[in-house]
Amino acid sequence: MAEARCPASCGELLQGWILGGEKLVSCPIDWYSEVEVRAGRPMAEERPLSRRMLDQVIDHFGFDPADVPPLRIDCRSTIPIAKGLASSTADIAATAVATARWFGRELDEITLARLCLRLEPTDSTVFRALTLFDHRHGACHVSQQWLPKLDILILESPQTLTTCACHRRIGDNDLRAQEEQLNGAWMLFRQSCAQHSPRLLGEAATLSARARNSLLPKPGFDKLLRIVEQQDIYGLNVAHSGTVVGLLLDASRHDTDRLMAALAETGLLRHYTRQHITRVVAGGVR
Repeated sequence: MAEARCPASCGELLQGWILGGEKLVSCPIDWYSEVEVRAGRPMAEERPLSRRMLDQVIDHFGFDPADVPPLRIDCRSTIPIAKGLASSTADIAATAVATARWFGRELDEITLARLCLRLEPTDSTVFRALTLFDHRHGACHVSQQWLPKLDILILESPQTLTTCACHRRIGDNDLRAQEEQLNGAWMLFRQSCAQHSPRLLGEAATLSARARNSLLPKPGFDKLLRIVEQQDIYGLNVAHSGTVVGLLLDASRHDTDRLMAALAETGLLRHYTRQHITRVVAGGVR
């Protein structure tokens, strides 16, 4: 038996046309997909992408499938699907590493990212550091060596949106039109990492969220911006190809009960019917 787990992401801290192409910076949180690989008959309700990943790993290491016994994939996850929380990346990345471990092998981050990209666009949660990543082609990955102390109040809408459906709605021309805004957000993000400033990071994430809201509106977005200002929290981020919103704060400095009361008073919780308190963690598969 071999196990691995990969974190979800509360949307993205940044996403858009940055440095000449679409890229993102995921926001890994302490919510995990846990995968166990062991000898045994495959489960009937197994996730197809996880099986494809297992087969890819077998091929990557050059094993003859005929010599490999039947393997069972047990994926345990409560991460909501099609909300922008990187549930699929978490599943397949954890499956890849658990499979490699079953064979007594390891996968480095770059190889893991490439294996995931063969199956679908991939979040940068596969990297331990906060990383600007070309999530469709893998041509760029720029890591920042700072892990912010950051709590997030996740606002979950009952609405769902798949990444593929989002890409059908938002084209490259739409993204190119926001290049100046997003490059500015990226520079501010880099500054926040250099200065270890959650405040600047929140400003960068909010800039990116504002740009994406013009293409993929979130319910009550302007009210959320006012709450950010009134409660003096760091900012907000969004799922750029999903439906969740994250309010960025420090639970030791900001009053989460007061924040929840403000959300209720404005009626925003009619749109965001589930809320989760979480925190930013290092990415990468454990």
